Amino acid sequence: MTRIFSGIKPTGHLTLGNYLGAVRRWVDVDQHQAEALFSVVDLHALTVEHDPARVRRLSRQAATLMLAAGLDPALCTVFVQSHVDEHARLSYLLECTATDGELRRMIQYKEKSARARASGESVRLSLLSYPVLMAADILAYRADEVPVGEDQTQHVELTRDLAVRFNQRYGHTFAVPRATRPAVAARVMDLQDPMSKMGKSHESGAGIVYLLDDADVVRKKIMRAVTDSGREVEYDREAKPGVANLLEILSACENGNPDELAGVYDSYGALKKDTAEAVVELLRPLRERHAALAADPGHVDGVLREGAERARAMARPVVDAAYRAIGLLPAG
Repeated sequence: MTRIFSGIKPTGHLTLGNYLGAVRRWVDVDQHQAEALFSVVDLHALTVEHDPARVRRLSRQAATLMLAAGLDPALCTVFVQSHVDEHARLSYLLECTATDGELRRMIQYKEKSARARASGESVRLSLLSYPVLMAADILAYRADEVPVGEDQTQHVELTRDLAVRFNQRYGHTFAVPRATRPAVAARVMDLQDPMSKMGKSHESGAGIVYLLDDADVVRKKIMRAVTDSGREVEYDREAKPGVANLLEILSACENGNPDELAGVYDSYGALKKDTAEAVVELLRPLRERHAALAADPGHVDGVLREGAERARAMARPVVDAAYRAIGLLPAG
C-alpha cells in the first residue's frame, strides 16, 4: 500500500484554506487509499519568535480539529512531531547531506528572512535548515507521497534530492517521495488580498476564515471580500482574482466547477451570499465535533499517544538504518 505523510504547522489557528486545500482530502481520500500519517509539526513552529504556551495551545487545537474533520485513528496515524524523536535524529544526518547553497535557494527562506531583516529581527538558523527537518519528517517513514500546496512543492523536491544523494553515497536507505496536489481549491486566497494565500499567521484576520469562527463572523468576512472592477461574474484568475477566489471556494464547498458557477450569477452580492452560506454549512459539523472533542481532552491525548507509538515503530528502523549507513557506531 502507498504510504503518505503530511503535516500542519501550529503557527496560527487553522483556516478554510487549510481545510479545503489539505485536510478535507486527507479525510475523504488519503486515509482510505493509503497508509497515511498526519502530524502536527510543532518543531517547525520554533523557527520564528513564538510564545511557548501559544504553540502548545495551537498544537492541541490543530490535533483536535484534524480529528473533528474526520481523520479516523483506526484508518490513519495522527500524532505530534515532537513526540517522535526520530524526526530530530534524522534531521541532523540530512543536514550533513544537504548544502548551504540549496537551502539558501529555498523561496520561503528568501521571503521570510527578508521580512525578518526588514522588521529588525534576527534570522534564526532553523529558518534556513527547516526544509531539512521537513525532509526528515517524510523520509523517516519511507513515504511514497506527500500531499502539499503549491508553495511547498520546492521542499518536496529538496527531499527527493536528499534521498537520492544519501542513497547513492551510503547505500539504499530511503524511498524517494513525490508531491501530490488536489485538483480544486489547492490554494485558497485571502479575502481582502486575493493575490496572497489565506495563511494562518497573517497579521490581520479580516480576510481569513478560521475553522472555529462562528457563523456570523464567517458571513461578515465573506460579504466584505474584495472583488474586482466591472460587474460581470467571470472566472478569470488574472483579470478578476477576487471573484475567482470566491468561485473556487464555492465550487470546493459544493464539489462544483468554478467556470460553470460563474454563469449562474449576475451580481457579486449574490455570489458572496451563496459562498458565505456554503462555507457556514461546510464548517458547522466540524465546529460541533470540535466542541465535543475539546470537552474530552483525555481522548485526544490518548489518540496522540497511540499515534506517536505507531509512528515511532515505523520510523525507528529507518533512522537506525540511516545511522548505520552514514558510518555511526551502533549503541551497545
